[in-house]
Amino acid sequence: MKYLTNNMPFPDVSEASEEGLLAVGGDLSVDRLLEAYRLGIFPWFSEEEPVLWWSPDPRFVLFPEKLKVSKSMKQILRNADYEVTENKDFEAVITACSAMKRVGQEGTWITNNMIEAYVKLHNLGYAKSVEVWKNDRLVAGLYGIDLNNGVFCGESMFTKESNASKVGFITFIQNTNYKLIDCQVYTQHLESLGAEDIAREEFLKYLKND
Repeated sequence: MKYLTNNMPFPDVSEASEEGLLAVGGDLSVDRLLEAYRLGIFPWFSEEEPVLWWSPDPRFVLFPEKLKVSKSMKQILRNADYEVTENKDFEAVITACSAMKRVGQEGTWITNNMIEAYVKLHNLGYAKSVEVWKNDRLVAGLYGIDLNNGVFCGESMFTKESNASKVGFITFIQNTNYKLIDCQVYTQHLESLGAEDIAREEFLKYLKND
């Protein structure tokens, strides 16, 4: 594992640990974050920790053409009184994601520094949010990085109503032309929607537009 100074480049992802940890340190500047995502690396750390950079193998991804929508979910999509938007309130979405309580996690990895960094990426057109509204109230959402190469790197989602985040995620996938959604690491929730593991080497080919 390499300890980074602010100007030090990332090591090759093949140097990551078995768990996927590649490097420690560095900053959350726009240039550093964009370099990371383009190399298949993402930050994930708690507030009391230094910046931790990850590149797991295998990589958990969703191919949009393999999206699974259950019969019950199709009915919810048809009948639920939701409005889905993009980039209407990025800061509200990432803030709500940071406040979401998750099973097995204490605190949040979406620190104030992370929020500030990703808002900068959003203002530059690299970070995107999806909002789900009901009666003009924000009830769910997700955000991630758009690399402008056909890959969307999902970062986090939240929900205040059952199935609302699925409504946002499914609507987003069905109305975009991405060739791959990077889900980073396994979750049962995303597996139920069709996400799967692929080798890191294969994932990196998509980032290079091969």
